[in-house]
Amino acid sequence: MTGPLAGLRVLVPRPASGSADAEAALRAVGAEPVVVPLVRTEAVDDPTVLDSALADLRAGRYAWLAVTSAAAVGALVGRALETAEALGDVVGRTKVAAVGPATARALATVGVTADLVGTSGARALADVWPTPEVAGARVLFTRGDLAGPELVDGLRAGGWAVDDVVAYRTVPAGPAPDDVVAAWRDGSISAALLTSPSTVRALAARLGPAPAGTLLACIGPTTADAARDAGLPVAVVAPERTMTALVGALADAVAAADLEPKETP
Repeated sequence: MTGPLAGLRVLVPRPASGSADAEAALRAVGAEPVVVPLVRTEAVDDPTVLDSALADLRAGRYAWLAVTSAAAVGALVGRALETAEALGDVVGRTKVAAVGPATARALATVGVTADLVGTSGARALADVWPTPEVAGARVLFTRGDLAGPELVDGLRAGGWAVDDVVAYRTVPAGPAPDDVVAAWRDGSISAALLTSPSTVRALAARLGPAPAGTLLACIGPTTADAARDAGLPVAVVAPERTMTALVGALADAVAAADLEPKETP
C-alpha cells in the first residue's frame, strides 16, 4: 500500500450511508478507513411545518431554497414523496443553494441543480449570497436540528426573509464496537476525520479524549470550534468543504508531524 497516508488507520465517525466518499478518499492515499457510525439521522416528529414550507415552495413563494446537508436532501425527498412528487417538481424554478459540494452532489442525484454552492461552510456562503431583488424576498432554509445560525443570521442581515425549518434530527447511534474503542484509546488509530459538530460531540462522549499524537482533521471552522470546545486538539482544518480537501489537509499534517503507522495490537 502506497500514498502519503500509507498504513495509517483513520477514524471516520459518521453514518455508514454517508461515508463512501471518505472511504474512497482515504484509500486513494493508502490509509485504512475505520468507519464507526456514532450518530444517525431520523425524521422530525411532526412534519407539519416542513410540509407547509414545501407547499409554499411548490407554489413559487420562495426566491431561494437553501439546503444544509445531504441528510436534508433525503428528508426533502421523503416529504415530497408523501405527495407523490419528485423533489425537482416541488422546487420548480426556485433557485437552490447548497452549503457544501457534498450537498450539491446529493441534490444532483435527485435531479436538482444547485445554483450556488458554498465551499467553506455556512458563514462563507452567507458572504457570497446575492442581495434580494425585492424587499421581503423569501428564502427557505432546510436543516438538521443541530445546525448553527450562521447562514440564517447572515441572510437576514442581508435583507432576506428566512423561513428556518428543521428537516431532520441528529441522534446518537449505538455504542462503538469494543475493538474500535480500544484502538482509539491505545493510539493504534492515527487520525480522525471530523465532519460536523454532532460527530465531534459523539466522539468525545463515546470514545473519549484523543491520545497524544492522534491527529484530528476538521472539515470547516464550525466543526473545528466544536472540537476545541470539547477539549479535542485540532491538527488541521480543510481549506474547502470537500472530502478530497479534508484528506489532503490530513496528509499535510501527517507529513509535518512525521507520523508513522502504528502497529495494531
